Amino acid sequence: MREIPGRRRRLLSKRNGGRPELLEQALTFAREWQWPVLPGVAPDPQGRARCACPDPECVVPGAHPFDPGLLAATTDERMVRWWWTNRPTAPIVLATGGSAPCAVSLPALAAARALAALDRSGMRLGPVVAAPHRWSILVAPYSMEQLGELLYAKDFVPGSLRFHGEGGYIALPPSETGHGRIRWERAPLPGSAAPWVPDVEAVVDAVVDALTRTGVSAPEF
Repeated sequence: MREIPGRRRRLLSKRNGGRPELLEQALTFAREWQWPVLPGVAPDPQGRARCACPDPECVVPGAHPFDPGLLAATTDERMVRWWWTNRPTAPIVLATGGSAPCAVSLPALAAARALAALDRSGMRLGPVVAAPHRWSILVAPYSMEQLGELLYAKDFVPGSLRFHGEGGYIALPPSETGHGRIRWERAPLPGSAAPWVPDVEAVVDAVVDALTRTGVSAPEF
């Protein structure tokens, strides 16, 4: 009997835990955009707010690497296919820095207000990743020396800002974590080329200015 393509896709979807888009997105990041990725540890099935890693007080449940570790992140298509074929619901973790984007993150409420202020000022932003509690603005790769000089020159930097550079990571859409689903607040433009991202200095300057002018007191979490 001739196989019906649509039926085969539905069967594969069920076999892969109903999340084939995770594999597709992981391949886009690694193969098309040359962003090194690896599977994150899944949320604990017995309690989604907990993590499946050994740390009972993990603050980023399901949104971090564990086995394999961060150094295993790769752009190799065969490795990515193998990982998500065997772990089809694993979150997609981006290893930031190097040739990959870095990120500046802040609490969701403060981030929403800051982005609104940046829009009013006409600043161009690249992709923005939204987790339930924190949003991450993707920026061009930077060195720790560059970041240190940038922050040293500031009179004030909100303690709620976090910087994901070399040796860091963030979870990418459409991952499901212990805190909820990761989504694009500002999605990359369609196409095969890696998305444009702004310099970290422009983003930090604009975000700090926006938070200061709007009087946003962001909690430090």
